[in-house]
Amino acid sequence: MTTTALHPGGLSPRLWWAAAGASGAGALAWIATHDPHEAGHYPGCFLLATTGLYCPACGGTRATYDLLHGDLAGAFARHPLVPVLVVVAAALLALRLVRRWRPSLPAPAYPVWFPVAIALVALVFGVLRNVPGWTWLSPA
Repeated sequence: MTTTALHPGGLSPRLWWAAAGASGAGALAWIATHDPHEAGHYPGCFLLATTGLYCPACGGTRATYDLLHGDLAGAFARHPLVPVLVVVAAALLALRLVRRWRPSLPAPAYPVWFPVAIALVALVFGVLRNVPGWTWLSPA
């Protein structure tokens, strides 16, 4: 008897990936058609509004919009990590798809510290973008 591992919500893996892909495509379609540079389309950052400090995500929506419209320089100006994260996410997705078609390839081994490193990068980035003189990290 074979059992299939279920993903969050009790969905089969294919249905879960289809739902995740449809949700991601819908979110990107919304961002592509609703300019975050114009006031009123998105809520503001709570941390910025209450403290005047940029959070690690400030400018991410505008950077994504700029990427979707082919403005790489604008995306880097709004949030320098977003273009890098898009490339990393695309590479990981491509690796997953290649492994789907060629199951003989070994699965990538992610070290235990990998999620901690991601959290530390976000924390350090969030601090550095608020340091005076480091305006190149703050959202333009």
